[in-house]
Amino acid sequence: MFRIASSPHVHSTSLTTKVMLWVIVAMIPAIIVQIYYFGFGTLIQIALAVSFAILLEWGVTKLRGKRHWQDLSDFSVVLTALILAVAIPPYAPYWLILLGIFCAVMLGKHVYGGLGQNPFNPAMVGYAILLVSFPAQMTAWALPNHLLLEPTTFRDAYLLIFQGVSSDGYNLHQLTSTIDGVTQATPLDSVKTGSKNHFELTQIATSPIFQHSDWQQYLTVPMGIGWWQVNLAFLLGGLFLIWKKIIHWQIPAALLATLTLFSTATWLFAPATFPSPLWQLFSGATMFGAFFIATDPVTASITPKGKLYFGVLVGILLYVIRFYGGYPDGVAFAVLLSNICVPLIDHYTRPRLYGR
Repeated sequence: MFRIASSPHVHSTSLTTKVMLWVIVAMIPAIIVQIYYFGFGTLIQIALAVSFAILLEWGVTKLRGKRHWQDLSDFSVVLTALILAVAIPPYAPYWLILLGIFCAVMLGKHVYGGLGQNPFNPAMVGYAILLVSFPAQMTAWALPNHLLLEPTTFRDAYLLIFQGVSSDGYNLHQLTSTIDGVTQATPLDSVKTGSKNHFELTQIATSPIFQHSDWQQYLTVPMGIGWWQVNLAFLLGGLFLIWKKIIHWQIPAALLATLTLFSTATWLFAPATFPSPLWQLFSGATMFGAFFIATDPVTASITPKGKLYFGVLVGILLYVIRFYGGYPDGVAFAVLLSNICVPLIDHYTRPRLYGR
């Protein structure tokens, strides 16, 4: 009835490789949308991140005396690099992504023993270190190409990343300051700063980074150009992963439902100051975090009930950080703080054994 094999048993990376590859495939549409709206900087950051991550993974596994080609074949380090490259500003200096990859691979993964032993999401470890250490570079998001008088070319993107200036000699701040009233802040940051300064949403929405159209009037604050399109692409990619049974529905559903519930309560209390819950769902890295970051099979809860509790915890922390914390988004910190609680969650949500 069952095929019995005697020891020694050899671990196969085929399942891990399959999962990682499907996640990478699901991210491709969102990456294309991000490149379309925010320029070729994302593509260059991805190339830098993936190449350096592979080189670093090969060197570390060789120093540890492990079979480095087998570890590289699972594509886990490629996915880590891809997530971090998409999360940082497209025109961040080259050394920023290299430092982030080093922290993610070394401090987030191999310091604990490699894949399967790390308690924290490696990409978010690298992101959090960069955000705390270099807040100016990590919050210098470029404006969508639609708002730039002269959209950046691939050569401009290359020069901005490696030299800090475009082919015309302008830095990123000079390129974006040509538009009156526009800064390099994201829509989430603009709303958070405006709310703290007691501005109403109608005043905040006058910035060109917010897109105006008839169907968005019920959102109170129009969507940020490029941001809701990227979130929609991540949502579709996440649903594809659920359909392929690569990830489970519990974590994304619990996270998004919790964020929606608390955001709705806050919005109903002060609709003139806080944006609608739908705006919260399609701004920042909400969909990216719900489907591609919080669902990490190594660092998330593994029990059915535990996945729901884990998603709820991430959603609560994300809401608290966004509305009351110092950072406008907070996905990375919400996931990392929830990773700490995973052993406790799994301990109290273990399924009952048959006969007990």
